[in-house]
Amino acid sequence: MNNHKTEKVFLKGNEAVAMAAIEAGCRCYFGYPITPQSDIPEYLSRELPKVGGTFIQAESEIGSINMVLGAAATGARAMTSSSGPGISLKQEGISYMAGSELPGVIVDIMRAGPGLGGIDASQADYFQATRGGGHGGYRIIVLAPASVQEMYDLTMLAFDLADMYRMPAMVLADSVIGQMKESVTPNPRPKTELPPKPWVVRGKAAGEPQNVVKSLYLGDGEMEAFHWKMHARYQELADKECRWEEFMTDDAELIVTAFGSPARIAKTAISMAREAGMKVGLLRPITLFPFPKKAYATLSESCKRFLSIELSTGQMIDDVRLSVARDAEVAFYGRPPGAGSLPTPEELFVQIRKNYQAAA
Repeated sequence: MNNHKTEKVFLKGNEAVAMAAIEAGCRCYFGYPITPQSDIPEYLSRELPKVGGTFIQAESEIGSINMVLGAAATGARAMTSSSGPGISLKQEGISYMAGSELPGVIVDIMRAGPGLGGIDASQADYFQATRGGGHGGYRIIVLAPASVQEMYDLTMLAFDLADMYRMPAMVLADSVIGQMKESVTPNPRPKTELPPKPWVVRGKAAGEPQNVVKSLYLGDGEMEAFHWKMHARYQELADKECRWEEFMTDDAELIVTAFGSPARIAKTAISMAREAGMKVGLLRPITLFPFPKKAYATLSESCKRFLSIELSTGQMIDDVRLSVARDAEVAFYGRPPGAGSLPTPEELFVQIRKNYQAAA
């Protein structure tokens, strides 16, 4: 395998994640199979040993995330992947990684829930991903691809951001993006200036301090100081790393907002609306944390009507409402899993026309 070739290849979204992880320098994968993300460990079990990497199918999701923690503590690029139920089991380990300031990549290919749920496409893991998911008031970087090419590109970005900010990063995609096939250009990893890792745990040499990875702070004021340190890091992320896409927003009188596969469908519906004479645009957040609040605030200065579309009963809409101007209105259209199919462009066009006419 030669990931440095620039010709396009035809890949599943999950395969693009796995290929990008290897190109990004990931040499440690620890995971456990669950539909609809099992293509990732299947690919890495075959390809990672070819580049000197380590693949372990752990005994559980709990075991796998703690193996990621251990590998990350030595400075290795490590990752795991799962779907909703497995991500729930990993939450304690993710919290320990955040509390220990350890980088690492977690991939969540979302399926229906709660509980065992099913393999239908869902976006109901949004709260779990963007609010940390575990105990202790931490956050993690969350990237939301809307194409197989972005599954590749954003996986590489996730590894770099995790190292730059010393915190876990998640690639969050619904099962449609994970299972669909598209042409991908497997570009080499961009040259990025990454900080050194003087904190890594290794054998103690004579005369050198011994590094310890911990999330326990018992000194007077130490834990409070650590929380403010994390908070400052999140603020820096918000200032420097927010990413989003705008489509036909310059003159929009209604802005649709969606991420993942619904954003793709919404683009077609918006083009239909434009042909019908309606001034409609799209704002697609790519970073779900940090959420691109300034982009929403700026657009809501001129456009006062938003429509949030999600594969859930409504989660991202909370962040949209908190980000737009106070006099802007935010409507919602949701399709939680269980309906048996994704919304069609025609279905979304009906919702766009309904909200556009209400705003007129």
